[in-house]
Amino acid sequence: MKVKICGLKTKEQVDAAVFHGADYLGFVFAKSKRQLSPEKVKEMTRDVPKGVKKIGVFVSPSQSTVETIIQQADLDMVQIHGELQAASYSVPLIRALSVEDTVVQPMSAEYVLFDAPPKQFAGGNGEVFDWEKLDLSQLEEKKIIIAGGLTAENVQQVKKILDPYAVDVSSGVETNGEKDLQKISAFLKKAKEELDV
Repeated sequence: MKVKICGLKTKEQVDAAVFHGADYLGFVFAKSKRQLSPEKVKEMTRDVPKGVKKIGVFVSPSQSTVETIIQQADLDMVQIHGELQAASYSVPLIRALSVEDTVVQPMSAEYVLFDAPPKQFAGGNGEVFDWEKLDLSQLEEKKIIIAGGLTAENVQQVKKILDPYAVDVSSGVETNGEKDLQKISAFLKKAKEELDV
């Protein structure tokens, strides 16, 4: 199972995530306490190995905003919550949906991320949704990513129930609203472990 550590804000956090085996690094460009500038992201991720993908997180952005930031921050993928202004972008798209979006519209996106219903911000709220209620039967061709309230304590459970392509964590690896390097390490270790039978 692949793992995305989202909402990274410092080079130290990026380095810790890469060192402990993260597959994806998420950087927030939408309005949020974790929002960064494209220049800062490019600077922080200069040494990130090619195999680790850098993802920009947006909420209902214009296509031109997304394409500009892809160039400025040197992103590998984008994750879009809210309104989708374009069917495709110059990099692969992760379509982020709230689990309360009962209609899963046909999508060109190869990756579909399910998160708990939004509160103040679309994502990163640390809320778990009912995994048992998620019907993925229409989405067998898609790479499913699960987010929302994941921690080192429950990540094996979501693996058992939904067997997603990837999991996405942000607040679950924080202490007092800031990324905690030990929690990043613990989460990655647990997520990558074989399932306990």
